[in-house]
Amino acid sequence: MQINMKNNSAEIFLYEDIGGFFGITADSFVKEVKSMGKINDITLRINSNGGNVFDGLAIHNYLKSHEARVVVEVDGLAASIASIIAMAGDDIRMAGNAWMMIHDPWIVTGGTAEELRTTADTMDGVRDTLLNTYVARSGADKSVISDMMRKETWLNASEAREYGLADNVGEHLAIAASVHKEWFPNAPEELQNAVEVEAEEESAPDLDYVKGVLAKQNAVLRRYKL
Repeated sequence: MQINMKNNSAEIFLYEDIGGFFGITADSFVKEVKSMGKINDITLRINSNGGNVFDGLAIHNYLKSHEARVVVEVDGLAASIASIIAMAGDDIRMAGNAWMMIHDPWIVTGGTAEELRTTADTMDGVRDTLLNTYVARSGADKSVISDMMRKETWLNASEAREYGLADNVGEHLAIAASVHKEWFPNAPEELQNAVEVEAEEESAPDLDYVKGVLAKQNAVLRRYKL
């Protein structure tokens, strides 16, 4: 994660996955933001496949409780739990060619029949939490959002605004979402071919930062054969 400070404003680049082996954890996110001192305005720029549900929820809740005004800019993709983090924005903006994806939480687990039933009950509770977060921020019909989560729904910027999951649609950016195809086989075809960031210099993350994130992701993907 990269943070640019100017006066009492922070621009945060969340251009990576959430939690897990190579993503930004909630603990790291909170510590880095707190280290910036007093902040009146936060611009959170997102291009993320998502990741760990509980890290994402903690980041969302921290941003919601922060005294700063939070503006979310979805530059490429806010998928899965990254879309929940986006719901923390007082103003949610999406580039004209950005995407958002919402779906039911999933888990890889094992155990006895009783343990599996307990896990399923827990997952139902987590799903309700995510659903209520979308509905509270968007004002959309709960049954509609629930059905969209069940189906794994990919929304372009205009569609996200239509459902209240975004407030404003901006210009197209020269950036494409980097989709984990193994995670999201239902991703729209146009998201299968990623391009490199070519955003304006003042709003682009450091190149070494981007290379470092990609290197960590590739190392873990090779290790776990994802």
